Amino acid sequence: MTPLDRITTNPEQCGGRPCIRGMRIRVSDVLDLLAAGLTTGEVLEELPDLEEEDVQAALQYAARWLDHPRLAA
Repeated sequence: MTPLDRITTNPEQCGGRPCIRGMRIRVSDVLDLLAAGLTTGEVLEELPDLEEEDVQAALQYAARWLDHPRLAA
């Protein structure tokens, strides 16, 4: 499993937003906790169903999404 394989999207779950391994934990939930200053360990305590690789996958997903080129008309 590659890190990005941990990120799933399902239109029937969380409004189609990217989630971690099919759970109802959104990538944005993980990123919000990190942005609030929590460490990876604290995020794992807050969301005990997560694994450290899930947090890294959320960061990698966000980095790739932000680096996606946009064309302006």
